[in-house]
Amino acid sequence: MSKKQDWFQGVFPALVTPFTLADEIDEQAYRALIRFVLPHVNGVVPCGTTGEFSSLTYEEKQRVIAICIDEVAGRVPVLAGTGCTTTGETVELTRWAQGAGATGALVVAPYFLKPTFNEIFDHYQTVDKVGLPIVLYNIPQCAGTHYRWWTAEGMALAFDNVIGIKDSSGDMPFFMALMEKLRGTVGIFVGHDEVVGPALLAGADGMILASANVIPDIWQEIYQAARRGDLEFVRQRHKEIQILTRLVVRKGGPQAVKEALRMMGLPFANSDARLPFIKGGEFEREDYEDMRTQLANLGKLGQIKKRYGGQVVEYTATPETPGQLEDLTLCVGEGFAGPPFHELAHIDLLLGWKDGPVGRAMERALGEPRPGHELVVINERPRTLLVPTVTVRGKKGRHLVYEEAASGVNLAIEHAIKEGALPEPVLDDVCLIANVFVHPAASIRRRVQINNYKAMRGAIRKAIEGRPTLSELVAEKDAARHPFRYAP
Repeated sequence: MSKKQDWFQGVFPALVTPFTLADEIDEQAYRALIRFVLPHVNGVVPCGTTGEFSSLTYEEKQRVIAICIDEVAGRVPVLAGTGCTTTGETVELTRWAQGAGATGALVVAPYFLKPTFNEIFDHYQTVDKVGLPIVLYNIPQCAGTHYRWWTAEGMALAFDNVIGIKDSSGDMPFFMALMEKLRGTVGIFVGHDEVVGPALLAGADGMILASANVIPDIWQEIYQAARRGDLEFVRQRHKEIQILTRLVVRKGGPQAVKEALRMMGLPFANSDARLPFIKGGEFEREDYEDMRTQLANLGKLGQIKKRYGGQVVEYTATPETPGQLEDLTLCVGEGFAGPPFHELAHIDLLLGWKDGPVGRAMERALGEPRPGHELVVINERPRTLLVPTVTVRGKKGRHLVYEEAASGVNLAIEHAIKEGALPEPVLDDVCLIANVFVHPAASIRRRVQINNYKAMRGAIRKAIEGRPTLSELVAEKDAARHPFRYAP
């Protein structure tokens, strides 16, 4: 007998929970986020993993759910996250959500103490008695317990009010077993952003995703394409967002989403994830630059008029990007990118006018012999000097530094010209000195190229935008780490 509900299908963002500088729920920002996603989604999920439910007090969970229900005002279903560490508290919050008007409850397996499957079964059996539609939530990477297909099948079939399951494991063999055993009986949702396309094409009913906060419209396009059987559209569109989804899934979830929303201009200027997450921690500055590039590629960032010494150009920017930069006399930027370890890239960059101190330093350096650290001009427009950080030894080392790393640096320059960071009107008047690090044990040529591209891309942006700013440095002081050491 099918227990599927018509409302449980499509795109459901796992809403992040914004906080104020005083570490309180930011109701204004939360309502703005809900209004942003509503035109593109089929439902919303407050107090899920991305909503940092495990960092909220019981009363805060109630408030987050209540605000969401009020703002949605019946336009789409509200699937409230009510899972807690104990059965008693889960029942209590689920019953409260039912009274508050939630459409259903997303209930994670009891976490931290890792109960047995029999105990998990009994837990859900107790919650089921509340009478609110329940969606089982499998997220072993956080809960510590991975459903087995026979356990999921048993719970889905045995309990009257279980109408679906969300699988965030990313374990496709497990997901396919769910499709075999439960498709048509309960709604089956994918919760791992990186495998949504395959899951939809296998017959999933929908998705509950962290990245749906950021790109709900694109996920809706993919969902609709999968429904009409447009395999090629799903493949291509999924490929276009794969880096973004990987950043969200693997780089700190809530903080990654909040950084993206901030870049897109939503009122998340002061909202970071709660401790133990720290700004610049798991979601690092190089991740910020990657996220910014992906959002720009998807057309999610705004354009500003930016002034370069009398020239005004269009520039793809984030809200904190300064609109004026009259003086390009001496600009400093830094970039770091990886993995893997031996192919890490680090670039220190000087950028400035050819007739200024950077140009004079370049010409003087080119006239000085530097055995093992030979300087090479690798681009003429803008004129760019590559300076090796470590002594270059052997044919392999020369190839990695002067060809692979240099190619990555030039790719970044091309990218900067395209996005407006290095606008056409100033290319003949500025010069760049890039101090490039290539590890002596590096071997993977492609990663040397790509990592130097990413490091140089970030270094150019930071030089042009005067970043990091003092406020950024203060905000991230607790995350400062040596890149090659574990200790602070």
